[in-house]
Amino acid sequence: MEKKRTLNFGAGPAKLPQSVLLQAQKELLDYSGIGISVLGWGVRTVQRRSSQPDWAQRGPMRRLHRDRHVVGQAAKEAEKYGKVRVVHPKMDSYTKIPEPSSWTLNPSASYVYYCCNETVHGVEYNFTPETNGAVLVSDMSSNFLSRPVDVSKVRRGLLRSLRDGAAYSSLNLCAGVVQFGLIFAGAQKNVGCAGVTVVIVREDLIGHALKECPIVLDYKVQVEMNSLYNTPPCFSIYIMSLVLEWIKNNGGSAAMETLNKQKSSIIYDIINASNGFYVCPVDSACRSRMNVPFRVGKKEGDEALEKKFLEGASKRGMISLKGHRSVLLKYNPSDV
Repeated sequence: MEKKRTLNFGAGPAKLPQSVLLQAQKELLDYSGIGISVLGWGVRTVQRRSSQPDWAQRGPMRRLHRDRHVVGQAAKEAEKYGKVRVVHPKMDSYTKIPEPSSWTLNPSASYVYYCCNETVHGVEYNFTPETNGAVLVSDMSSNFLSRPVDVSKVRRGLLRSLRDGAAYSSLNLCAGVVQFGLIFAGAQKNVGCAGVTVVIVREDLIGHALKECPIVLDYKVQVEMNSLYNTPPCFSIYIMSLVLEWIKNNGGSAAMETLNKQKSSIIYDIINASNGFYVCPVDSACRSRMNVPFRVGKKEGDEALEKKFLEGASKRGMISLKGHRSVLLKYNPSDV
């Protein structure tokens, strides 16, 4: 019997490469012929077999004054730990990136935070913001490794995982931020399954956690404990290692960028040529390559038509297209 082919457009956990799933399926019972399941790995086994040697944990940066390029839940959460200021004018809608000339950066800000790809509205930065010397912090959860990013002056890179909503574990990712002080990204979007977050952080920013910071979230403590202060989610780290290897073998981030441009262009070209039947409200200069929000029938959307659209998509094996959960990263142009 032919297996049903379903295209899951959910933002995350999102689709994993077929070869990764098949390898994980095989090694679920016997990893590399050693006679144990990959689920039975001990933390030291993961550490020995990983190509990245150092582990650490994350903690909030001890920075009380911060500028932000976004508002919403992230900004509200940050206000618990220090002063937050939005650098751009108030916007009526989040369908474009304000002109940099309109930003008011605080010269005494300890860092500037921005979300590189905002998934709800489908807005993506195609440039790196200038910060007037302040540390730049970026949430790249939804477009990590979708294109090359210059982190040539990051001194330490960390992979960390989120387990049970609380504990973060980390793994050295790269050695070597002209601009960036910290980059983080949830792996379940592009490079793995739920439970792992990738972090690239400057070494000089480690060791300055707020006094309110729980010990398991303090980078310094976890580095000193060789990331064994608590048990890391070994299987999530294993899956991510397979995905990273797959990306490397398929041309790296440069090849992913070409593929993502190709896939998103297919959709945007259809929208642009539909004479208003499909509508994407996002300014063309900052439309996301990762998630394409659109309405059907008219600018505000026709609920009856959108319901038919989703029903038709479901019959054709396409799921999770409702709302901002529509993403294209995980599929080939032929799928789209």
